[in-house]
Amino acid sequence: MATEQMFCFQCEQVAKCEACTGGAGVCGKPADVADAQDALTGAMIALARTAREAGVKNDRICDLIVDGLFTCMTNVNFDGQAVTALKDAVRVETAAVAAAAGIEPVSDYDVDQIWGDDEDIRSLKSLVLFGLRGTAAYAYHARVLGYRDATVDEFFADALAQLAEPGSVDALLPLALKVGEVNLGCMRLLDEANTGTYGTPEPTTVAMEVEPGPFIVISGHDLHDLKLLLEQTEGTGVSVYTHGEMLPAHAYPELKKYPQLKGNFGTAWQNQKKEFDGVPAAFLFTTNCLMPPKESYADNVFTTEVVAFPGCTHIGPDKDFGPVIQKALELGGYDEPHTIPGINGGTTMTTGFAQGTVLSVADTVVDAVKSGAIKHFFLVAGCDGARPGRNYYTDFVKATPDDTVVLTLACGKYRFNDLDLGEIGGLPRLMDMGQCNDAYSAIQVAVALAEAFDCGVNDLPLSMVLSWYEQKAVCILLTLLYLGIRNIKLGPTLPAFVSPGVLDVLVENYGIAPITTPEADLAELLGE
Repeated sequence: MATEQMFCFQCEQVAKCEACTGGAGVCGKPADVADAQDALTGAMIALARTAREAGVKNDRICDLIVDGLFTCMTNVNFDGQAVTALKDAVRVETAAVAAAAGIEPVSDYDVDQIWGDDEDIRSLKSLVLFGLRGTAAYAYHARVLGYRDATVDEFFADALAQLAEPGSVDALLPLALKVGEVNLGCMRLLDEANTGTYGTPEPTTVAMEVEPGPFIVISGHDLHDLKLLLEQTEGTGVSVYTHGEMLPAHAYPELKKYPQLKGNFGTAWQNQKKEFDGVPAAFLFTTNCLMPPKESYADNVFTTEVVAFPGCTHIGPDKDFGPVIQKALELGGYDEPHTIPGINGGTTMTTGFAQGTVLSVADTVVDAVKSGAIKHFFLVAGCDGARPGRNYYTDFVKATPDDTVVLTLACGKYRFNDLDLGEIGGLPRLMDMGQCNDAYSAIQVAVALAEAFDCGVNDLPLSMVLSWYEQKAVCILLTLLYLGIRNIKLGPTLPAFVSPGVLDVLVENYGIAPITTPEADLAELLGE
């Protein structure tokens, strides 16, 4: 029997739906990188505990913790040296905080204590830690745009420090819900940052055809990186295409005004090894969408921010994307128009139905519900992934009745966002609300509808059918639970880190249930 070399169960695709314990995770993360990320997490917990003992709170501590949490997310950083360098920086800060306060620094926490704990305690501490990692990604993107919130920043350190304590179900469950509360505030902050910087998203149809000539494909969530890339590609003859969660960028007025932002390349992140192979273009990864690149296109891959992969060129804080642009010019692009259709064969997608757009026609929506034109809303959203069974979401959306509306967001939409579901009263039946962080838009729309009908969100003709993959989905789920949202359908599998005991609590208090079949779930949700 092989000796365990790593332990990781933070994403949906974990081996055997239990944990990745070999020489590498299913995501491609080597055991040494997983160990380095655990060591970084232990160092961050020590920093948080030292800062608490010293009574110190400052931006430097918060920034290091946010960077570290983000670095440990799935599909972000595969470079052990980069992870270790960040751990060393955390340790330096811990020593400095302790020295200034005249106390001894707290030693690094051994994260194996969490992985080896009582299964319910392990489950809840994992829920807190993984939720913090997701929230940190949102805080990071807001910070890049100059937006931050002291309450959000300080919570990261407070929550990490609590993970080193023995803990109990009675104490840790409220802490997990507190992650959801803080994440709601963080998503609100990022929404303000994005709309305040780039304008209010507007409905936009996006082509999936690549024009002849040199081009760059940019993936991830960081709109600031895209804006800088668009500025630097002006006048170069290089076109820019979005990929994955960057698709909603086309809806922002201050981004779509650049003529070289042409369209969207390919589908969801998990298809990149097939879709990027042999493509004469440069690829820029800004967040957690990177899969270990195949040798055939590895030289064309660039990373930035906390994303890193050994051997790939990393664009540093100076944000000089010249090497990316030069690579695109060298490769030259396609000689003729080239199309990668959606998984259902469609060649266009529509995005931009964030809260600003939907709430601007709220009266129309409310009237359509009152008249019976709209019978039900479905939020079919979340992360995509490679595990078999995710075609459920395609089949579910295809089967939704013509008098229902499908709201979607995040990369799970690539399972069906090339479908034409028609319209209801001049409104499209399928509305893409944006990136995963735009779950805030969906929440605001639900709250507005509840107010219009003078009822609670749980009383609306609204059902949530969610797919999850990584840690941003975890923090969003915690936000929905904090808000008291019930009867969420979750799949394609339930999180491996949720113990039977914790699952019983979630089922009893919130009615969370796994997906079954599209037909059975639709019948249940529609009360048939």
